[in-house]
Amino acid sequence: MQFLHTMVRVSNVDESLAFYCDHLGLKEVRRYENEAGRFTLIFLAAPEDLELAEQRQAPLLELTYNWDPEEYSGGRSFGHLAFRVNDIYETCRSLAEAGVVINRPPRDGRMAFVRSPDGISVELLQAGDALEPCEPWASQPNVGTW
Repeated sequence: MQFLHTMVRVSNVDESLAFYCDHLGLKEVRRYENEAGRFTLIFLAAPEDLELAEQRQAPLLELTYNWDPEEYSGGRSFGHLAFRVNDIYETCRSLAEAGVVINRPPRDGRMAFVRSPDGISVELLQAGDALEPCEPWASQPNVGTW
């Protein structure tokens, strides 16, 4: 068995690509538009997985956009997506500057949670050992749900 991808439905392609690509740093690998089915599939990979993803050998994040408007309500049963980052403080600073709410700040120098424009919970984990706790993160409370 091989893990292939995780699919999340999105309501706005531009907002979602800004979040996942511009802010989190994922890269678009391929896109499939189905006019008869009225949907678009956009496959994204982490930068370090890009070469393998282009050969269909790495797990991907599939964004599914249905052309006809639908309202999506996410349950906590989905859980979350998780990404390892090189510097959790820099990643969270950059996301916050882009207007992304840091729901669970990286107080411990190891883990943070944010949400996509469609409410998908995204866990960010520090690569290697946890960084030393520091401000402004160490004293920030959780915001909303994560």
